[in-house]
Amino acid sequence: MKLDIVKKIFDLNLDKLKQEIESYHDEANLWALRGDVKNCAGNLCLHLVGNLNHFIGAGLGNTGYVRQRDKEFSDKDVPRAELVAMVEATKEMLQEVLSNLNDDVLDETFPNSPFGHEVTIGYFLAHLTNHLTYHLGQINYHRRLIEY
Repeated sequence: MKLDIVKKIFDLNLDKLKQEIESYHDEANLWALRGDVKNCAGNLCLHLVGNLNHFIGAGLGNTGYVRQRDKEFSDKDVPRAELVAMVEATKEMLQEVLSNLNDDVLDETFPNSPFGHEVTIGYFLAHLTNHLTYHLGQINYHRRLIEY
């Protein structure tokens, strides 16, 4: 794996996240819940932004970002425009942080052992791309469930 591939995957999926958030016909539906669905699109978006800013921004880029994970799931009714701006800012942060690294770091140990055991930066970046994709699929499902 190379960092340019990781950057492209993050770019593509963050563009898809932005598109999903913008695709809700009724902005209030970003926060709607139905049936057994426990997380709405708005909170999943906040979670993804927080996750990436925490692990990549603060963890690899020393941005100083301080995560408030509980708020990612408790905040409600954040305006769509604000969510989209957060996604855009996260995309810019990722490009900047990853552009300042070289492929040699992929075999180094990721700081602070996020799984409770050591993993490489390359492994954890792959995990983060999958985490983003997983929740992106949930957001797509949520939108179709709530609006159709």
